Amino acid sequence: MNKYERLKAELETVGNGKMKAFGDSMLPILKNGSLLTFEKSENYKIGDIVFCKVKGRYIDAHKIIKTDANKGFLIANNHGFENGWTKIIYGKVIQAEFKNQIIY
Repeated sequence: MNKYERLKAELETVGNGKMKAFGDSMLPILKNGSLLTFEKSENYKIGDIVFCKVKGRYIDAHKIIKTDANKGFLIANNHGFENGWTKIIYGKVIQAEFKNQIIY
């Protein structure tokens, strides 16, 4: 089981989980190697940083930038790159830690 499947299972059974995220696509909000705490929610909104699936691919920490009643949620990084639309969101980031400091 990879880290995405593990987090997905934790969110579905316990309602929360943690995972490290790597890359610079969410700078300056999140840093490469941030430890993220996710929580399952009934409602997601524009600006939420989420763990989701877009076009069959896991996206571990990108933002909701638009919503549509039919299409779902438009997911993008913090630099304007759009991943695409999805209706599959597993949870949202409620806290991010980097070098033992809370940054989000």
